[in-house]
Amino acid sequence: MRVEEQIKELREKINYHSDRYYNQDSPEITDYEFDMMMRELKKLEKEHPELATEDSPTKHVGGTAKRTAGVLVAHNVPMLSLQDVFSKEEVCEFVEQMREQLDNPEFVVEYKIDGLSMALRYEQGNLALALTRGDGVNFGEDVTANAKVIGDVKKKLKDAPEYLEIRGEVYMKNEAFERVNERQELLGKKPFANPRNCAAGTLRQLDSSVTKERELSMFVFNIQQVRGMEFATHTEGYEFLKKQGIAVIDDYKVCRTAEEVWDAICAIGENRGNLAYDIDGAVVKINSYADREKLGSTSKVPRWAVAYKYPPEEKESKLLDIELSVGRTGRITPTAIFEPVRLCGTSVSRATLHNQDFIDELDIGVGDTIVVYKSGEIIPKVKEVKKEKRPADWKRFLIPDTCPVCGARTEREKDTADIKCTSPNCPAQLERHIINFVGRDAMDIKGFGTVYIEDLVRLGYIKDVADIFELKKYREELIEQGIIGKEKNTDKLLDTIEKAKQNDACKLLTGFGIPNVGKAAAKSIMKYFKSMERLEHATAEELTAVNDIGEISAQCIRAFFEDEKNQEMVERLKTLGVNMETKEAETIESALTGKTVVVTGTLPNLGRKEAAELIEKYGGKVSGSVSKKTDYVLAGENAGSKLDKANQLGITVISEEELYRMLNINM
Repeated sequence: MRVEEQIKELREKINYHSDRYYNQDSPEITDYEFDMMMRELKKLEKEHPELATEDSPTKHVGGTAKRTAGVLVAHNVPMLSLQDVFSKEEVCEFVEQMREQLDNPEFVVEYKIDGLSMALRYEQGNLALALTRGDGVNFGEDVTANAKVIGDVKKKLKDAPEYLEIRGEVYMKNEAFERVNERQELLGKKPFANPRNCAAGTLRQLDSSVTKERELSMFVFNIQQVRGMEFATHTEGYEFLKKQGIAVIDDYKVCRTAEEVWDAICAIGENRGNLAYDIDGAVVKINSYADREKLGSTSKVPRWAVAYKYPPEEKESKLLDIELSVGRTGRITPTAIFEPVRLCGTSVSRATLHNQDFIDELDIGVGDTIVVYKSGEIIPKVKEVKKEKRPADWKRFLIPDTCPVCGARTEREKDTADIKCTSPNCPAQLERHIINFVGRDAMDIKGFGTVYIEDLVRLGYIKDVADIFELKKYREELIEQGIIGKEKNTDKLLDTIEKAKQNDACKLLTGFGIPNVGKAAAKSIMKYFKSMERLEHATAEELTAVNDIGEISAQCIRAFFEDEKNQEMVERLKTLGVNMETKEAETIESALTGKTVVVTGTLPNLGRKEAAELIEKYGGKVSGSVSKKTDYVLAGENAGSKLDKANQLGITVISEEELYRMLNINM
């Protein structure tokens, strides 16, 4: 390949992965792989300066300013990235360059936190604004509302200068990250890939209550600008900030020589596995602010600091077993159990193997010698198999076609790599199933929180959804044990459960959690069959006669009602007085009658649920995805990919105001 083509290909790849990392919070490759691509591009551009261009990713800060959590705000001080170095030689070269240009400089070596940069501006001691890095030079996003619910962010300073701007890293502790992902699983949502992605997405949330719930943290690592007070050095600034109760980077070291700097970097490397949060390197920076001012910055990086990136630590181990666990969504996750090895200061003996596709790609089986690594992260990963060392009786591992917990049939979810247990009564996924059943889109039993469900399942009061409607039998016990709270709270929830028996049968069908049968499909099905009894005995052919019910959905419905445990559960629900029929909804003829509408974004006045109910009331059908069959897309602010697809397909996009006009409703 010619050099020009190499450079072009590298730039395209780097721009793509930079967008995935900075703007979508969904990276597809490791930091190390990205760094290596960037390093190769810099090398080629240095060797062929005639091919270097101003729009190259080596010349600008990663990321673009987005308008997600707030308006765009101009940077007072650029929030630049750092020059990366990867070896002791490069670290020593930086130190010597600084010593040549400055008079006996001091260096500060500190953790490089793996999170999202945020600047805080204080006026007369009060927090006036918080903004993200954005494009790093011109604009960032206003995230003040979210910053105020982060525990480490001080809203008022004790000894305040006239104006102070500080920059830090918003991150998520590993324990908090695990709690968030556990909740994502319970709610049937996609778990976050790592704490950095979760922190970045959370900081840009439109709802600050979600930000507060996810327990973000922040370390401050620089004073950007100050008026009414002076600091000679970075460490002097840190001491002032600490007195204000502001969390600054842990365990920073002041050094004078290249050897001292390297020793401090090595010490951080040895300790990184013991930290409660992720780091992705060590930062070496000049301590004196006057020296920093003298050195200045390029368009992309300050000349007075570098970031050392630790090489991936790899070790061989023997694979002893592959353990299967069933998550609360029914997904089966294989985990490698191997002889303990020490990585990044900790002993590890387990690593996820994700799914069958990953296992097939590695070509892995019990008894294999595997290579385990941590690429600047806490979570260990299996990199490869040493096939020349595999045993004679080796067999590639296959996830079985029966659930390891309940023995029910497993199946691969369409368009994913996930293999799931098909039984909604599987103990491993019972809590998730109950949460779905009582949720807003299903039976809508308000006040039936996750904590109550966890306790009721754990104590054996709920073994399937029918048990919910028998809880009143245990009223006295529930009150005595305080599971739901005092008498008033318990009675309130039991009354709500009793009223839910009268719900339309489409809500009950949604609550069953049958694969491929969501809220919209359940409505269409019950509108066609009218009663649960007719649906129970419907053939696959009859089911596919329902609009938007294909063969796969029909098979899922048949499998559900053919399951003996499900039959018993439905009979119990009937006996307990739960409504099994649907009423014909009264609709109003309008311009939307028979039309399919997709709702996306944040509407000025209507919530998503209210908009959907309004559309259905006027004869329209609400769909969750945009396709050629979509007639209209009702779009609000931050509409995203659904709006993009609608424009690509030439589908009519309407606003809330236009919707009212179509329905002849006066606003």
